[in-house]
Amino acid sequence: MSELTSLTIAEARARLQAKEFSALELTEAYISAIEAANDKINAYVTVTPDKAREMAKASDERIAAGKAGALEGIPLGIKDLFATRDVHTQACSHILDGFQPKYESTVTGNLWDDGAVMLGKLNMDEFAMGSSNETSHYGNVINPWRETGSNRQIVPGGSSGGSAAAVAAHLCAGATATDTGGSIRQPAAFTGTVGIKPTYGRCSRWGIVAFASSLDQAGPIARDVRDAAILLKSMASTDAKDTTSVDLPVPDYEAAIGQSLKGLRIGIPKEYRVDGMPEEIEALWQKGIAWLKDAGAEIVDISLPHTKYALPAYYIVAPAEASSNLARYDGVRYGLRVDGKDIVDMYEKTRAEGFGKEVKRRIMIGTYVLSAGYYDAYYLRAQKVRTLIKRDFEQVFDAGVDAILTPATPSSAFGIADETLAADPVAMYLNDIFTVTVNMAGLPGLSVPAGLDRKGLPLGLQLIGKPFEEETLFRTAHAIEQAAGKFTPEKWW
Repeated sequence: MSELTSLTIAEARARLQAKEFSALELTEAYISAIEAANDKINAYVTVTPDKAREMAKASDERIAAGKAGALEGIPLGIKDLFATRDVHTQACSHILDGFQPKYESTVTGNLWDDGAVMLGKLNMDEFAMGSSNETSHYGNVINPWRETGSNRQIVPGGSSGGSAAAVAAHLCAGATATDTGGSIRQPAAFTGTVGIKPTYGRCSRWGIVAFASSLDQAGPIARDVRDAAILLKSMASTDAKDTTSVDLPVPDYEAAIGQSLKGLRIGIPKEYRVDGMPEEIEALWQKGIAWLKDAGAEIVDISLPHTKYALPAYYIVAPAEASSNLARYDGVRYGLRVDGKDIVDMYEKTRAEGFGKEVKRRIMIGTYVLSAGYYDAYYLRAQKVRTLIKRDFEQVFDAGVDAILTPATPSSAFGIADETLAADPVAMYLNDIFTVTVNMAGLPGLSVPAGLDRKGLPLGLQLIGKPFEEETLFRTAHAIEQAAGKFTPEKWW
């Protein structure tokens, strides 16, 4: 890692303004890092060096003219779910082969407007369906972390595995990601990075390939809490093109960092102590509680009684929405087309070849729960459970709790092609046990690195906040970060 690529966004921003180096030099350092490491980590599915250099030169001109934007000259990686004009956008699926949109997603457009530089598109689970980045058409991403004394390859988490791995390995200064049931927070926890899923409606979904429209939300993965706050400020906006976008001003999230926690009430939900949870996770949670107490927060025990129903309800609602959203991929207008004897045969062959195993599984589940005989028994009931989960949170917040502290994941990162998880999809789905409630209720959730397990792998703590009170999460996460310190993998790539 060169000195330039080891800088946080905040540090790089200050030094670019001081003209200690140019945006082009910073971009070249990242391009070199990607060239050296990507064949080992597989974080990028497309690298755009020429575009990056062009954008960096434009940034240098704006800096020289005193017209620098909030992210001027900062090189970022973009998850392959975000539409980027004339650049590979395939949701890491075979069915979107060759697709290059003629439009830009609102979130990436906001970043370019603020002067950010695009390094390329990042690997992910196909259509964001997965918790390990093993469902990507482009192969799995390798976590930059290794167990102490071992060369075993481990997963970076998913679906935003490429985003998390690229940030952890210093192959970009920060990255965009999306979270439908934990796809920002779980990979952040597995890679020792910071990831925030903002409140549903805070970032526009326009131009992001849809998985489950009522759950999907964009957010950043970054090296530290301050960088995550800087990125979210640029990513968030009101957008007339997205009817779920909320018309609220975007606060200066960075200003919340460093504020005292005195007077904050942090809830500890008893339902998050699940059967078989490793002692290390419980110990980490207790450590987090102690850190927040020391920082001046008041700790209160709370109950979220419908938590145990969140995972089964999520795995009905999300596949149902996916089965509707993915019906548009048929081989007619764009992407893969497998010829057949007639149009129906062409549809069937294209979808059979174009979708991977996990995507097919979820489409089948979703189609089943929406079918005439099962809609009431499954889908309607899951939506009622969702309302109850949301009400649990509302009651806790109405009782004066400002944020909730939980573990981010039930374990540290596991091995690639783990036989237990490969044979049992439900075991893989259990990785989302602490994160799905947040999406079901539309709340903001943040994962912050809090320590290493006995194998030397990072573990994260999750903070859940009130709607549109992301500042409280940044403020609280910063206190944890100060107490825990920062974690960087030992370089092997």
